[in-house]
Amino acid sequence: MPDSPTTAASRGGINPDDENADLRDETDAVDGSARGGRDRSNRGAALIATAVAIPVTVLAGVLAFTRLAPDQSAPEPNASATPQVQSTAAVEMAAPTLAERPATVCRALLSQLPPTIRDLPQRPVTAGPEQNAAYGDPALTVACGGAAPTFAATDKLWLVNRVCWYGHEEGDGTVLSTVDRETTVTVRVPDGYDQPLQWVSPVAETIVATVPSTDDAPSGCLPG
Repeated sequence: MPDSPTTAASRGGINPDDENADLRDETDAVDGSARGGRDRSNRGAALIATAVAIPVTVLAGVLAFTRLAPDQSAPEPNASATPQVQSTAAVEMAAPTLAERPATVCRALLSQLPPTIRDLPQRPVTAGPEQNAAYGDPALTVACGGAAPTFAATDKLWLVNRVCWYGHEEGDGTVLSTVDRETTVTVRVPDGYDQPLQWVSPVAETIVATVPSTDDAPSGCLPG
């Protein structure tokens, strides 16, 4: 009986199964190469897309910052920011006649007042320079020897630099008067100046040095 093709192939050293395996290996190699090429192509495309996307993202961020950032150009001149010329004219103030003792105390006080109160320069007054002083524009005024203030026992008193003050609103300013000195000193602070008590601080230092205190100061003047 003649040999079957399979037997003949086996005898000749050729195994059809091996042949098929080789073909499959070659096919897989080709497919793998193709897949590898596609993978490399995909990775390359991804890298290119990333390289393009990053500058675009940065550019978008720069544009957004430019829109949100304030304009750095020099501001236009603002008329309201232009410093106003302050008046140096004499400030109108009353000058009541004082008894000898208060007049002496007031002269001592006025001779020792500072030339400026914070950033306000001293200005002349229309009457009584030995008992009155004025600073700045609008004018902060200091009057020595006037009437003592009246106030209720429950009203708030303020101790500033060892001087006790009673304050109240009057017209377009705050009036602060000493209540613990033998001669009353009154400071009027215009509304345009914030925190009136801060403005009497330099005056209080001079009052302590020149105006004697009384023995019957209100209880509200005692340190807490």
